This record gives sequence, C-alpha cells and structure tokens, in this order.
Amino acid sequence: MKVVAYNIKEYEKELLAKANAKVHDLTLISNKLSSSTLHYAMGKDAIIISDKDILDLQLLNELDRIGIKHIVTRSISTTHIDLVHAGLLKLHVANTPFEDQSLKGICEQVVLNLNQWSNDGCAGFACRCMMKCAKKEEFLEDERNRFKRADHEI
Repeated sequence: MKVVAYNIKEYEKELLAKANAKVHDLTLISNKLSSSTLHYAMGKDAIIISDKDILDLQLLNELDRIGIKHIVTRSISTTHIDLVHAGLLKLHVANTPFEDQSLKGICEQVVLNLNQWSNDGCAGFACRCMMKCAKKEEFLEDERNRFKRADHEI
C-alpha cells in the first residue's frame, strides 16, 4: 500500500520503518494532518495519524475526495475521528488496541493493520469502521467464544 504517516516524531521514524520492513511505500512527515497538509496524501491508499489529528466531517470529505480508503490511528482512542461520517464515506478505520502500547508495539500494530487490509480487507480486532463485513463478524464471534471459554476456566 502507498501510505503517508502524519505527525511523526523523530523517535518514531526508525521504529515505524523497522516494523514496516519495506513492505509498504511509507512517506513519513512531521506535520499534523490538516487541509493545508492534505496534499501529501494524494495518490496514497492510506493515512496514519495520531490522536492529535482531528478528522472531522470536512477533512474526511477531503480525504475521500482524493481517494484515501484506509485510516490508521496510532492510539487506542478514536474520539478524534468522526467514525459515523467515515462509515458513510466507506472509509476503513483502525486503531492500535493491543496490549503492547510501547512505541515499538504501536508501530507494529499500525503495520499489521496495513498488512491485513492488503491481504483480506479487514483489520480484525483493530477495526473501528462502521461497515459490516463477514471478516469482522467472524473475528468478533471468535473473540466472544474465546472469552466464554475463559469464563468457564475460572
């Protein structure tokens, strides 16, 4: 995938590059995502943002207009993204919800989301999009069953 990562700090660059292992065509910039930095996303499939990048209705419309289909946030929270509007635009959104919240772990989760989108179209447990898909439902059912088994073992 062709991807631009916004709001990248100097200390994140090497970790993200290592996690990516040259799989995806990554452009790393230190600027926040805004209407004035949107041009960096032209020709890309996905964007990577931080929780400091606010994706409101206007910015989501602009991202959709230039062809962005996937958004990964380097955070657990998605409150900075208008998920309902992103869903109406059929934009795929994922976060980084896994236990390892170290910088290295977050970078690995970001790349895992990109890999999953490249391979089968669903970010699985990290998926925060509002669209229904068989892969997401299958994954959620597996998770429910795993928690049920864990409850019985206690």
